[in-house]
Amino acid sequence: MELLKEKLGFDDAFNYKEETDLKSTLKRYFPDGIDIYFDNVGGDMLEAAVFNMNTFGRVAVCGVISEYTDVAKRAAPDMLDVIYKRITIQGFLAADQMNVYADFLSTTADHLRNGKMEVLEDISHGVESIPTAFMALFSGDNIGKMIVQIMADV
Repeated sequence: MELLKEKLGFDDAFNYKEETDLKSTLKRYFPDGIDIYFDNVGGDMLEAAVFNMNTFGRVAVCGVISEYTDVAKRAAPDMLDVIYKRITIQGFLAADQMNVYADFLSTTADHLRNGKMEVLEDISHGVESIPTAFMALFSGDNIGKMIVQIMADV
């Protein structure tokens, strides 16, 4: 959480994997409810977010990492919450945004040059580290872009 708050500038943060009651946790962090939620986790986290959504809230679903390694776990939001609160849930694919990709690259490059944005990399070394690095992507053991450096710079 220190990384998110102190290095990346978030006001507050919590680790959803360490919380036993996500609905109450979100209520504590967002006492006025949630208007917009970008979901990359799915499962219990999505269910808790929808529970705490305001009327006419919007959810963009980009990933469901909670289900990538546990296909038996298929938690879904309470659809009555979706109906009563008139919540919009829409899938999001980066490929659908190619029309703004050039602008994104230009803006991102400017932010990197000016120090407004920083690249976080988790670098493993050697071919033998590939399996561990790959598994870290699904267990949350890496921070930032996972890179496997096959050989030292020459």
